[in-house]
Amino acid sequence: MKAEIIAVGTEILTGQIVNTNAQFLSEKMAELGIDIYFQTVVGDNETRLLSVIELASKRSDLIILCGGLGPTEDDLTKQTLAKYLNKQLVFDEEANQKLDAFFASRDQFSRTPNNERQAQLIEGSIPLQNRTGLAVGGIITSSDRQYVVLPGPPSELKPMVNEQLIPHLSKSNTKLYSRVLRFFGIGESQLATILSDFIENQTDPTLAPYAKIGEVTLRMSTKAINQVEATKKLEALEGKLLATKTLDNKYLSDFFYGYGENNSLPEVVFNLLKESHTTISVAESLTAGLFQSTLADFPGVSKLFFGGFITYSLKEKSKMLSINKKELEKHGVVSAYTAEKMASQARLLTKTDIGVSLTGVAGPESLEGHKAGTVFIGIATKEKTVSYKVNVGNRTRSDIRYIACLNAFNLVRKTLLNL
Repeated sequence: MKAEIIAVGTEILTGQIVNTNAQFLSEKMAELGIDIYFQTVVGDNETRLLSVIELASKRSDLIILCGGLGPTEDDLTKQTLAKYLNKQLVFDEEANQKLDAFFASRDQFSRTPNNERQAQLIEGSIPLQNRTGLAVGGIITSSDRQYVVLPGPPSELKPMVNEQLIPHLSKSNTKLYSRVLRFFGIGESQLATILSDFIENQTDPTLAPYAKIGEVTLRMSTKAINQVEATKKLEALEGKLLATKTLDNKYLSDFFYGYGENNSLPEVVFNLLKESHTTISVAESLTAGLFQSTLADFPGVSKLFFGGFITYSLKEKSKMLSINKKELEKHGVVSAYTAEKMASQARLLTKTDIGVSLTGVAGPESLEGHKAGTVFIGIATKEKTVSYKVNVGNRTRSDIRYIACLNAFNLVRKTLLNL
């Protein structure tokens, strides 16, 4: 089903209010597997609204109009749609009774003729009662097109959509089911290149990559009559995707770390630490406590994270972590040696299972011959201590520090999976 949304209101065009209804309706229709192809905003003008309705009727199966159902002269959505469909406006009994009750309870106000239009709907419509307001909505079918009329205020529109419109539309439509795959260590352009055949030839399920700072997500979506059918289709596609080879002859599964819109890499690491009862400590230079602060966001972290160190200068690295000062001077603070010693000493001094360290250049100037974005990360366990050099690239200081932390979390994740 092809659908479009027509928001009616001069106040939207002039910027007096934001059209939040369009976003809400688009999300709800997507959940039902209904594709929104167009969104239009038109002022409170009968001629222009008629032209918009006529255009929508030529290209869409479902036309949703919101706004313009109030009692004033410029509220003319129902009247204009009735004129286009060559139908009359009639009173809805339930809405009319609600209108009577409203004014009966307010002695200082009396019902006027213009209030009556709030209880009217186009003849032949299925009424959509307004639980939080007075203007009745409606659904009407004409020439194989469905028209939906909704109130403008979100406090009225949202309950009407959730409680009445969605159940009605659900009777005849499949739903949209999605699964989000999360990847770290691969860029959006590289991912899109690897999956170009899937993306170019997609039908159902569909694929959509999204880039975030330091990582990429891939949304798979399918239309199905139930969750069981959807899961079967999504899992089949996921298996093919993760088995795809990358440009450096790895598999896409090597970069996959989790599911969900909000299931972040730090959260995945925290859950792995908790499940394996593994303790961790951290020594940070470049990131100045960002890794520890991020880890501390999760409830219950005190059972796994005993403490850490922020050692920005060479002197404090030597003093706080008991690292030989001459060796630090020899190798430099931005080095594999320093990263490894920071990680191993953090683990030994706090008696934890894993020690993590971050040192590098946040920029914008170079340091010790290393360009901004050069990062060394150390990982120490009881068995061994290793370091990794990461080139974050030419970014802002905050982005370099943030991406460095993500790289450290990813290395901890891989370490935990191999313990």
